[in-house]
Amino acid sequence: MSVETAHTHTHLPQTVEPRNPGMPLDLSWVRSVQANTSAIERRAKTLPGRRSVKKEYQAAWLLRAVQCIDLTTLSGDDTAERVRRLCAKARAPLRSDIAEALGIDGLQTGAICVYHDMIETAVDALQGSGIPVAAVSTGFPAGLSPFHLRVAEIEESVKAGAAEIDIVISRRHVLSGDWQALYDEMRAFRAACGDAHVKAILATGELGTLRNVARASLICMMAGADFIKTSTGKESVNATLPVSLVMIRAIRDYYNRTGYRVGYKPAGGISKAKDALIYLALMKDELGDRWLQPDLFRFGASSLLNDIERQLEHHVTGAYSASYRHALA
Repeated sequence: MSVETAHTHTHLPQTVEPRNPGMPLDLSWVRSVQANTSAIERRAKTLPGRRSVKKEYQAAWLLRAVQCIDLTTLSGDDTAERVRRLCAKARAPLRSDIAEALGIDGLQTGAICVYHDMIETAVDALQGSGIPVAAVSTGFPAGLSPFHLRVAEIEESVKAGAAEIDIVISRRHVLSGDWQALYDEMRAFRAACGDAHVKAILATGELGTLRNVARASLICMMAGADFIKTSTGKESVNATLPVSLVMIRAIRDYYNRTGYRVGYKPAGGISKAKDALIYLALMKDELGDRWLQPDLFRFGASSLLNDIERQLEHHVTGAYSASYRHALA
């Protein structure tokens, strides 16, 4: 991948791939899924050293990472002005001098991700850009509000203009092995989303084992998830390479069985450009180039863009600048 070929227009997933319609719950398949923790951890430890990209190739990979960022603000002190500034950054994620030096025009992030109250502000700020607004929903981050309210929250966010909904599953269904309940819940959430795409947040740091992560991933895809996502970003343990490996291989198995591609979104704790490169290499190794597009891969991040922009400035100028020169807001 060169800098010249790194840029493509971002799309909502339905404009590129047929949506995953889901399938009937297959408990025999679910129960056959295992996870060899020691082997997974050994493989994950090799990932940071497996690929090394330098100079213009690294710049190209970092530009692709920018395209795959769900630029996110999920703070209790969010304001309309903060969201508008974030949307401006999504439209033009690189400083103009850096973009000009790289010969990049029209680069945008994959989406903006906000709480429900900020959807209309974000939709208004992004008009004409083609950048979708994603809303966290279903009692985010714990997912413990009454079920009918979680469904209603999805419906209200779609009505307000969200094109993507990031839902949280009930962790207790996974921990108790109640796969039917998890499947039914996810099917209801998928139905409430309508044409909006649904990302199922597993909160993997709270699921206990990698086998639970694998099985929960599969259940959510069977129930029609368009993406599976590691974390809310609010747990004590968020995206990790072992968890990512398990979820990505579940996606591969589902594709091999059904022919439908499901997206992947690691979230929480990914703040450095070098980490973004590792995740992109992992996707390429395990799923192939098709999953390196923003309709099938997203980073859930806020500060990641700051470090990527800083690394790209170093590529252009040969010097690092202070991080405050790349502030998001």
